[in-house]
Amino acid sequence: MKSVFAPRGTTEQIEEGRVFAPKFDGDGLIPAIVADAWSGDVLMLAWMNDEALVRSIETCEAWFYSRSRGKLWKKGESSGHVLRIIELKVDCDQDALLLRVEQVGPGVCHTGRASCFYRAVSLRETAGHTLLLQFKKAEKVFDPNAVYGEGAGKDKTAE
Repeated sequence: MKSVFAPRGTTEQIEEGRVFAPKFDGDGLIPAIVADAWSGDVLMLAWMNDEALVRSIETCEAWFYSRSRGKLWKKGESSGHVLRIIELKVDCDQDALLLRVEQVGPGVCHTGRASCFYRAVSLRETAGHTLLLQFKKAEKVFDPNAVYGEGAGKDKTAE
């Protein structure tokens, strides 16, 4: 599939130029880090294909591509927890995106939490054994069963 975005140029053009020429991977996807525009907290990591990126730019609402479901989805289409894009940034070599968003709803994680990043890996431990995760800002801010249906908090393919 041909991208609607500008073709990739030289390293100089990509890193120092003004033309947006995102680099999609072999599957046609680009990672999108989503952060709260006001607090800076990282909320989630998702993937965008060409169409999701186009829709996100044109609507100022976050659209993604679900790898597990193999389809385009708008964040909030079933939960109502829409992400309004305040700013969309691209990294130096244009192969990763940062969406600074305003949340419409209490949280983004299908488990009922404000962020998908609610656990921390123990550091200064010997790698290779069973590392214990530490819960950080892990309180649930909405009931995933009420939003997505019974058992949704256990389904990692939920919206």
